[in-house]
Amino acid sequence: MTTTDPIAPNLAETMARLRGAQKGHARGAPAYSVYVNRRIGRLFAAVAYRLGLTPNRVTLVSAAHTFVGVALIATVPPSWWSGILIAVLLVAGYAWDSADGQVARLRGGGSVAGEWLDHFVDALKIASLHLAVLVGLYRFGDLGEFALLVPIGYSVVATVTFFGMILNDLLKGARGVASTHARAGGTFGRSMILLPTDFGVLCLAFLLWGVSPLFLVVYGALFAVNALFLGAASVKWFREMRRVG
Repeated sequence: MTTTDPIAPNLAETMARLRGAQKGHARGAPAYSVYVNRRIGRLFAAVAYRLGLTPNRVTLVSAAHTFVGVALIATVPPSWWSGILIAVLLVAGYAWDSADGQVARLRGGGSVAGEWLDHFVDALKIASLHLAVLVGLYRFGDLGEFALLVPIGYSVVATVTFFGMILNDLLKGARGVASTHARAGGTFGRSMILLPTDFGVLCLAFLLWGVSPLFLVVYGALFAVNALFLGAASVKWFREMRRVG
């Protein structure tokens, strides 16, 4: 069913409204999320809005794309075509994840239940993706037991990083301090430096899934950078919490 909202009679005007309703990105937002994923998500959001989809339904569309990709990692032998399919599904799921919030802003604001659903799906995605890599490498790879430690470590790092970011905003909000996402800013250079920490880059890494040794090199490098980022960020976050407290 298409919407009959007279304020947005066509897709182009819906896109224009979305550009005007964007929230400021966090200072630590990496480049892919800001310059690629948000723009793809804007297009998806405009289409979803024209189709009359609610933000929660958009979140479920995002989950469907993501978890089909995750399932393929664990169940389908690596090949060039499975790698491309997995990457496309994960990239699309990530873009739809950006779209749900944009649809909510078009409709006048989101809900607490919608925000909970969005974060719940994100947490499930982050935890399950690396475990699927672990299963896939165990079932189909011949890289030795040491290689299996990488997705285990990556799962820990990714989960703790996500929890830390959510907890930061929760504790700040409870004390009347502006959340990270409320501060527009960030420079192009900073965004590019943080690019290896972007979930979108991890999605693109699965283009190499069909060449397991090369994939593991890229995947391991991303893990190392993300582990270093978490170590540095945790010190910064703790200092911020001391000031807030």
